[in-house]
Amino acid sequence: MNELLKRHSFSATFLVLFLGSVFLFSGGDGEIQRLNGFTMGTSYELQIVDMPEDITADQLAIDIGELLSGLDTEIFSTYAANSELSRFNRHAVNVPFIASSSLIEVLLMAQEISALSAGAFDITVGPLVNLWGFGPIVRVFESVPSQSQIESAKDLVGFQYLRISPSNQEIRKTRDIYLDLSAIAKGYAVDQLAEYLDEAGVENYFLEIGGELKIKGTKPGSQGWVPAIETPLDTASQVYQIFYSRGETIAVAGSGDYRNYFEEDGVRYSHEIDPRSGRPVAHSLAAAYVIDESAARADALATTYIVLGLDDAIALAKRQGQAVYFIYKSENEGFEDYVSDEFAVYLGNN
Repeated sequence: MNELLKRHSFSATFLVLFLGSVFLFSGGDGEIQRLNGFTMGTSYELQIVDMPEDITADQLAIDIGELLSGLDTEIFSTYAANSELSRFNRHAVNVPFIASSSLIEVLLMAQEISALSAGAFDITVGPLVNLWGFGPIVRVFESVPSQSQIESAKDLVGFQYLRISPSNQEIRKTRDIYLDLSAIAKGYAVDQLAEYLDEAGVENYFLEIGGELKIKGTKPGSQGWVPAIETPLDTASQVYQIFYSRGETIAVAGSGDYRNYFEEDGVRYSHEIDPRSGRPVAHSLAAAYVIDESAARADALATTYIVLGLDDAIALAKRQGQAVYFIYKSENEGFEDYVSDEFAVYLGNN
């Protein structure tokens, strides 16, 4: 391609402060205690108000580090050669593969959302992502892919070629497909962290991995958590809108197409690839934010809505009764937003 102007990864931006160290707790009685580090190719942070009495901060940090490392390098990573996902991607066609309960749980949710969206969400989209130069290795092409190249890559894409048998703990592929769970695995890791803290008796926390959130309870002083939505511009981060957790337990995820793209001959090509057409999305929807009980589901749905585009995304959200906040490009080159009734209740601090 003539010129690669932007090659940045996107994550929804929220009001989260990073301390810059791998394992660090800070804060005394009545203060927020923070633990942060790196996992799944991104950063994470936990903000905890009420530390468990029967576990030390050091032990909590070790437990969380082991939990995240296990989910990443042992199960979901496409970079770790011996991860469960990598081994399945190398596994022979039509040969059963014994899978962990975590992998099966994520795959079942991914398949559900693929069916719900008529294929707009598809964890086998990797060959198309690589074709357009947005895969693990950034490549420079002399021109955009031809239609014949796109059709050849599409032959390797299709969630329907994955078979899951939860009762036997088996998965298999009926075609040589390649799975990439980057649009759902971070959310699942957030859910697993939340489950760990819930079992430890923590009642108030704010968890974040790469922009995917799980929020429970309140900050010190019984104040609700206040995440912020980023303005969808390829500039320094700006707050577009804030919302309030209202003391509820909610998961939040966001997706957008404005920080990872390339331009050729004045045409902008997004990293968000529509598996149905085989091409980058080209519509007005710039960012999608989702509130759900599950961070994994919110993670996958945010990507789904971006692929669908504004009208189809609104229609699907309405059918699901989903709390969504969509930011789209207006005709005057500014932005407008669509807020579902389910999301609107979080815009007021009541």
